[in-house]
Amino acid sequence: MNAALERIDLPVSGMTCAACARSIERTLSRASGVARANVNFATSTATVEFDTARAQVSDFVNAIEDLGYGVPAETGPDAAGGEDANDPLQRRRLAVALAGAAPLLGLGMAHGPAWIQLLLAIPEVGYAGAPFYSGAWNALRHRSANMNTLIALGTGAAFLYSVYATLRGRHEVYFEAAGVIIALILVGRTLEGRARRRASQAIRGLMDLQPPVALVVRDGAEIETPVEQVLPGDLLSVRPGGRIAVDGAVRAGQSAVDESMLTGESLPVEKRPGDRVFAGAINRSGSLRYEALKVGRGTLLQQMVELVRQAQGSRAPVARLADTVSGYFTMAVLGVALATFVGWFFVAPFATAMVNAVAVLIIACPCALGLATPVAIMVGTGRGAERGILIKGGEALERAQQVNTVLLDKTGTITTGRPRVVAVLPAAGATEDEVLLLAASAERDSEHPVGKAIVEAARVRGLALETAVAGFQALAGHGVRARVGGREVTVGRPGITVAVDGAAVGSIEIADTIKPEAAAVVRRLREMGMEVWMVTGDRRETAAEIARQAGIEHLRAEVLPDQKVAEVKKLQAAGKIVLMAGDGINDAPALAQADVGLAMGSGTAVAMEAGHITLMRDNLNGVADAIALSRRTMRIIRQNLFWAFAYNALGIPVAALGLLNPMLASAAMALSSVTVVTNSLRVK
Repeated sequence: MNAALERIDLPVSGMTCAACARSIERTLSRASGVARANVNFATSTATVEFDTARAQVSDFVNAIEDLGYGVPAETGPDAAGGEDANDPLQRRRLAVALAGAAPLLGLGMAHGPAWIQLLLAIPEVGYAGAPFYSGAWNALRHRSANMNTLIALGTGAAFLYSVYATLRGRHEVYFEAAGVIIALILVGRTLEGRARRRASQAIRGLMDLQPPVALVVRDGAEIETPVEQVLPGDLLSVRPGGRIAVDGAVRAGQSAVDESMLTGESLPVEKRPGDRVFAGAINRSGSLRYEALKVGRGTLLQQMVELVRQAQGSRAPVARLADTVSGYFTMAVLGVALATFVGWFFVAPFATAMVNAVAVLIIACPCALGLATPVAIMVGTGRGAERGILIKGGEALERAQQVNTVLLDKTGTITTGRPRVVAVLPAAGATEDEVLLLAASAERDSEHPVGKAIVEAARVRGLALETAVAGFQALAGHGVRARVGGREVTVGRPGITVAVDGAAVGSIEIADTIKPEAAAVVRRLREMGMEVWMVTGDRRETAAEIARQAGIEHLRAEVLPDQKVAEVKKLQAAGKIVLMAGDGINDAPALAQADVGLAMGSGTAVAMEAGHITLMRDNLNGVADAIALSRRTMRIIRQNLFWAFAYNALGIPVAALGLLNPMLASAAMALSSVTVVTNSLRVK
């Protein structure tokens, strides 16, 4: 992104359909200095990338408000969405609509006095239905039309005709139609708002993980401090049951920390001095003191929130058809309604022509079409975040369900990425423990991964390392040498040979072991129809053994980073849709080239930046889980689109033929939106 460009997310209230979102998006896109604008109806959010030298946020706020929509001052997942069931004004309008709808319906069916119906309908139309008429007027002022236009025309026509008929002394009035339509639509919006809040609970859950205060240690005392005031370098304390306030490193104490809300890993992680801790994690047992390393937006938690928010505000390619259709839909419906009125006017009474035209206007509101894709993406990406799978947008989510070939890096992806002692082979006259104890004592000051693996193996066996160690020397490429208990111990080549005073006493086999879940995951991927490859820069013999253990048939070994890219391209040229999973800097080019790049949780920042999907935990199950989540989400989206299109394709001609009462049309229209949102929740 250009350094001069800034990105802002603005909550937008008052949107009632996809046409509202398109109108705002079109206006923002045309504003000076705007590089890109995207308005998401499901999340009630406008995302704008703009040149800070040519525009400022207030310009966009003014443009949105000029269109008749609101920009709440508060931010967060609940800031937008004007149809929130918790909005007091919304609740009052709904109460008025419901209070008047029942008697209106009874009087209408019994052909009660028209003037009493008029008195009951005035608060229905004038107060409960006011947002429809103001929204329609704002759209008209800007030469556009939306859902409010259809509802306002439909209910307004029924109400005004009924007023005219009442004044003329006629008995055939339709006040109950106007009142009940408004009540049903408000009920539908309330139910839809509640369902949409459930759909966005993942991002709210992530934001709620951030504790409001932290215990900062100053002069030995623990001082309760707002988390916004914590600075890098501060020493913080967390008690059992408390949440980690910022990202940091443990300086004192030992505890088990629950990071499941960040990584999806259910088991608590043991933390000791030097280990990293992350904001939002729960300290389960002992007390810890930790140094703040990253605060504010720099924490892993806040980066996750931002990634999820961006993903939920993005579009999937499958949504383009719905966007194209709904872009012309409202004007087309107005044309169909006019044609219906004219057609019936010549063969039936005026009232019949009007009622049928009203039914067309009401049944055709394109809410379900506008919600079909974004709500499912919101739920899918939110569910992924809950399970430690960060999907960077709708396009990545859609592309992942098309994958038929999975390429796995070896080190750190299929294997643990950490050398381990797999065997200790003593020479004649020595024991395994003696050989391991000598080697570990010599390696105790080594920073090399192999040395650490040997020391760890001795610790696991409960061996007490020699303290009389002197003259430690690292021999570049050949191991280490040190005096242990007065004897010269060498640990080095060939293999990991252990020698005392020049005489070999045994050897130690070191290997990067396969992850325990690897074979089961490969089997699961193959059952899902995937072709699984391992691509690694390691030696062919080592790679072949790991591939055998994991059950992988296709292998490319001794491959350099640029050759990994070539392998991806080769498979793509053969028509494969490729997912590449890796964790290292050397994997980044291949991750970027793949149709879907997946960065493992143990990986580098470069790999995570290059990937389209990031796993927050170092577990291969996340690869299969990500593909399965994508498939399920896209299946729900296709169902939503089918029902949204089918609803209008069937409903409009039925209404135009005079076979649908306007009140039934309003109930069906409200139900369609609720159905789409509720169906999207099944992604969970």
